[in-house]
Amino acid sequence: MTLKLIGKKKGMTRLFDESGNQVVCTVIAAEPNIVTQLKSKETDGYVAIQLSASKVKSKKNISKPVQGHLAKAGDMLSKTLAESRVADLEGYSLGQEIGVDHFNDVKFVDVAGVSKGKGYQGVMKRHHFSGGPASHGSGFHRHAGSTGMRSTPGRCLPGVKKAGRMGAEKVTVQNLRVVRIDQEKRVIIVEGAIPGAPGGLVFVTKAKKKITAQKK
Repeated sequence: MTLKLIGKKKGMTRLFDESGNQVVCTVIAAEPNIVTQLKSKETDGYVAIQLSASKVKSKKNISKPVQGHLAKAGDMLSKTLAESRVADLEGYSLGQEIGVDHFNDVKFVDVAGVSKGKGYQGVMKRHHFSGGPASHGSGFHRHAGSTGMRSTPGRCLPGVKKAGRMGAEKVTVQNLRVVRIDQEKRVIIVEGAIPGAPGGLVFVTKAKKKITAQKK
C-alpha cells in the first residue's frame, strides 16, 4: 500500500554517472498532486486517499458533479483522479500538495502507464511468428496457418494466437532506478524506458519488490 503519484512522460534522454558511463533515462514530469478525498474504514470500508492532477483552464472541460467533488478540496480544476490505498490517513489532509519530493528517499520505483497503440496487426508482429517460406511460388508468407481441426470438437478453440488489436494496454515496469529528482523543475528521472508515448499519463509508486543489489 503505497502512494501513487500522477505524472506525464516527457521523453527520454541520457545522463552520465560518476564513472562516465552513459545511462539511458526517462523524464517524468509530475506537478504537485492535490489530495481531493480521504477514505476511511468507517465511511468507505477501506483506507485510501485520492489525488488529482492535470489542471485545466476552463470548467467546460469538467462535468458539474466532478466540479462539486473537487470544490471540497479547494478552488481547483483537474481532470485526472487516482486513488491510492494507504495504511492510515495520518499526515494527509484535503487540499494538501504532494510533489516529487515524496520520492526523495526512494531508490527504485514502479511505473504504470498505457502502452502505445499499434492498431490491427498480424501474427508476426503481434506474437512474433516466424512466418512461412519467403521464396517464389510459396503461398504462405506471413499467415498464421491453421487454427482449427477436422476432428471433434471441430472448431477454433478460444485463446489461440491470432491477428488482432495490439498495444493500448496497461503495462507496469517494475524496479526502475531513480537517477535524479529535480524539485525545482518537478521531474523524476528514472533509468530505462517506461510505457506510453510522450505526454502520456503515468503512475509512479515505490517499488514493491526489494532490491538486494543495485543495478549496473
